[in-house]
Formats: sequence, structure tokens, C-alpha cells
Amino acid sequence: MKKNRRKEGYSLSVIMTVMVVGIVLTAFTAGLLVFVAVYNNSIRNNTITASEQAVTQVTNTVSDYTKNMKELMELLQGYYRGEPEERDTAIDTLITTRNDVVAVTCYDEEGTLVESWAGNRQLKKDVFQNLSFDPEQKYEKGKISISKPHVETLLADYYPWVVSMKQPIETKDGQKSIVVMDFRFSQIADFVDEVGIGPHGYCFIMDQDGNMVYHPQQQLIFSGLKEENLELLKDRPDGYLEQSDVIYTIQTMEDSGWRVVGVSYVDELITQRVQNVVAILLGLLLFVLFSAICSSLVFSRMISRPVKRLIQAMEQFEDSASDFTYHAVEGSREIGELSHSFGHMVVQIQQLMEKVREEEITLRKAELRALQAQINPHFLYNTLDAIGWLCEEERTQDAVEMVNALAKLFRISISKGHEIIPVEKELEHARSYLKIEKFRYKQFTYSFDVDEDCLNYYCNKITLQPIIENAIYHGLDRMVDEGEIRIGVHSRGDNLVFTVEDNGIGMTKEQCREILEGSAGDKTGIGIRNVNNRIKIYFGEQYGIQIDSELDEGTTVTIIMPKIGEGGYEER
Repeated sequence: MKKNRRKEGYSLSVIMTVMVVGIVLTAFTAGLLVFVAVYNNSIRNNTITASEQAVTQVTNTVSDYTKNMKELMELLQGYYRGEPEERDTAIDTLITTRNDVVAVTCYDEEGTLVESWAGNRQLKKDVFQNLSFDPEQKYEKGKISISKPHVETLLADYYPWVVSMKQPIETKDGQKSIVVMDFRFSQIADFVDEVGIGPHGYCFIMDQDGNMVYHPQQQLIFSGLKEENLELLKDRPDGYLEQSDVIYTIQTMEDSGWRVVGVSYVDELITQRVQNVVAILLGLLLFVLFSAICSSLVFSRMISRPVKRLIQAMEQFEDSASDFTYHAVEGSREIGELSHSFGHMVVQIQQLMEKVREEEITLRKAELRALQAQINPHFLYNTLDAIGWLCEEERTQDAVEMVNALAKLFRISISKGHEIIPVEKELEHARSYLKIEKFRYKQFTYSFDVDEDCLNYYCNKITLQPIIENAIYHGLDRMVDEGEIRIGVHSRGDNLVFTVEDNGIGMTKEQCREILEGSAGDKTGIGIRNVNNRIKIYFGEQYGIQIDSELDEGTTVTIIMPKIGEGGYEER
């Protein structure tokens, strides 16, 4: 029945193929042909023209600026031929009036710094590396050289991005020197940043050796997030180069030898100029819109509705997998097959969930038995040791009372195999244990502070005894003065809060943590750890034990459990 019904449906692949092919072929074939034929060459030519204009603008602007800086170098040369006082005044005035000039320095032929002018800023006492002057560089008389952009390294607590312009000169007394003027590279950077080619096109500057001089996305370049093919561009003559959808336009500056490279993206300019074909494609686009509306109605009935019902079924399954009942969704052939597969998956998952639930119950029983088995022998060994000690002391009556208390203690601990017992029974169990320990440790007192409305709630058995035992053996045993133990049971919202306080020697935060998180081989605090684990297994990770302690002041152990009435928890 199901197979025949699925064969009667429509194939989703057939439906999508017919509709997509019909719409695409009818609406866009003619428009695409016209668009490609008319605009392919024009857009390419316009792109090259726009890029050349932008590169020329940058080249001229930067060249004009560097020419101006060379004129300043000529002025500096004239200053050096004058008197020293007049020279110093002129250079200081230059630095003050031109905020793009950072510093002027003078070096002898050996590369030793002779003089410097930096306005109000001070030179560093020790310069690790002078990036403004290269002593290995050969300087030709009358020729000005320009360095790569670099950080100013001569001034104290001032690190602008600069370019160094250098020229050998002769002073008035005939000495040969090299004058270096550091000017802010931000001026050139502003010129480059202001020029754009399309939405994302840009210009950058490189030197004749293929090294990057300035890039508007310099941070991305230095961090490795963006790359430019400088090896490809450095040996190219001036002009343009096409690479995939990118057009590079190159132009060299005569005065500095720097090369300005414009980067433009053809696809971006196509987007900018697509308005020119709106009139041609308007009719086709209207037809495509009409076809899309008609197609959406068909798709809504044949695909959307059954898919939405299938999605709703999946969401219901996510919310309540165990109780979910699936009803098959009818539709196209593919939808029918998907619905059938989903129904089969639901059955398998529900069977698997039931199996996992049974395995979890079995595992929980095993864990609880193992934890309980760890507690009972531990307590029994300590109690029998105390009874043996009383017999050695010939305190027969005390030993008899301890045996009777031990018997009562174990009757409650066994509790007919129940793990969950009334709080009242747990408190009786704690009193019996304290009575036993009181025979051996007479130097402590104990008291109970219990809310009456808490007695009828249920809790894990043997919860308080390991905590009290730890307080006696590790908190009060080494005290000189009389110790005190206070046991409390109180209500806090939907929870029961058990507290065991002592005025013993206390513990560090690290010791408190080790008691709860100690390794399997660590015997310290094993009883407390087992109580904590049992509570979490039964009630969840939000419940358990918290230890607060201060050295020489005492320890407070807090146990939090949910309020459970008689029959409110199914023992597993």
C-alpha cells in the first residue's frame, strides 16, 4: 500500500528541473546575451581608464609633495652655508612651521651624528638602531635619496611613521656632511587613502626592488591576512596588467623611483554600471517575477506544506521522544520516502532509549551498592575498635551499652534494604553513633537543632554518621579543650539542609577540596566523599555536600537534598 502510494506522487527532482529550467531559459537567456555582448568590452575599457586616472592622480600628488620636500632640502643646503646661529634659527623655524617635518640631522662622512634639530623634542641618549641613516649607503654629491618608510628611532618617547630624505652637502668651511630630513609619511598616506577605484579598489606604493612602501591596508599586509603579488609587478613596465578579475595599473615616479600600483576589480564596476541595462532587462525581469510568483504557489502546495508537517513532527519528537506517536506525512515521492525513513528512525530511537534507561537503572543500583559497601565496613571497623578498647579497660557495662547501641545502629542502617529512610530515623542513627563515640571520646559534647516539619521527609541513610565521624577523628581528636558538635536539620524552600558543625582544629581550603575530590587511592575523607556521591547519584549534580572551614576555628559541613515525602521517590 505504501509503495503504490509513493509511486503515484510527483518526483521532486522532476518538478524542480522543469520549473527552474523553464524560468531560467525563458527569462534570462536573451537578457544575458544582450548584457554580455554590449557591456563586456565597455566595462573593461572603463575600468582601465578609471584605474589609470586614479594612479595618475596619486603619482602627481605624491611627486609634487616629494618635489616640495626636495626644495626644502635645497633650502637646508643654503642654511648650512650661512652662519651657525642663522642656520639654527632657520632650521628651528622650518620645523616649527612645517608640522610634517619631524627632525633634521647632520652626519659626517664616517656616519657619526654631528648635529640635530627636532624642535622641542629630545634625542634619545642611546639609539639601538638608526633607521634614518645607513652608514653603508653610498651618497652621490648633489643627488637626493629617499628611504623606505620607517618608525622614527632618534627621538625620545615619540615614534611617528616617517620617510628620510638624504643629501650630501659641503659646509661653509669646506667640510663634507650628509643632511637627513625626516618627514611624516602620513602626508603621503593620506594622498593614497583618498583615492579609490570603485567600491573596493585602491592604490599602493612599492619601490623599484619590489618592496612595499605604503598600502592602505597595511595592517592586514603585515599580519599576513592580505597579500599582494609584488614579485609579479616589480619587473612589469608601466601600463596595465590583467589577472583574472583584477586589473593592475602601474606608473613610476621619476623623482623617487617609487611605483604607484592601482588595483581595480572588474566585477565591482559591473555592479556600478548595471543600471545602464535596467531598461533592456526590465521586461524580462517582470516576466521572471511573474513566473516566480506562479511557481511559489505550486511549490507551496506540493512541497512546503508536507515539509512543514514533517518538521513539526520532528520538533514534537525532540520535545517528547519517549511518548511520541508518528503519523506518516504524504506528499511527493521524495517526501513520502523521507517520511517513511523518519518513522522507522523514531521506532528505533525509542527502542534504544528504553534499553539505555534499563541499563542506567542497573548501573545506578550497582553504584549505590558499591558506595554503601564502602561506608559500612569503614564505620564497623572504628566501632569494634572502640568496643575492644572498653573491654581492655574492663568497662564491661559500657561495652554492653555500646554493643546495644551498635545493634540499634545497624538495624537502622539495614532498614530492610531501603536506601531512602525518614529523616527521623537518620537522626536516631546519628544519636546512636554519637552515644557510642561518647564512651571513647569524653572530651566533646553534642546537640541537635531540628525543625519538626523536617522529620517526616526522607533522605539517604547513613548520611550524617560519616560526617560526624570525620568531625570527631579529624576535628576534635587533637584538641586540648572540650570539643562541641552541633547537628541541624532545617527547611530551605524545596530543599532540606543538614549541617554538622564542630569547633575543632579546622582545615585549609585545599584540604576541604581534597576531601571531596580526592583520588581513588586517597583514604582521607572517604566516608564524606561516598555520601556526596550517593546524593548526586540519587538526586542530581545540584545536590550534595559543601565544606566550609577555618584553621583553629572549626568546620561546617552542609548537606543539601530535595524534600521528598513518603512514596515521593522510587527506589531503584
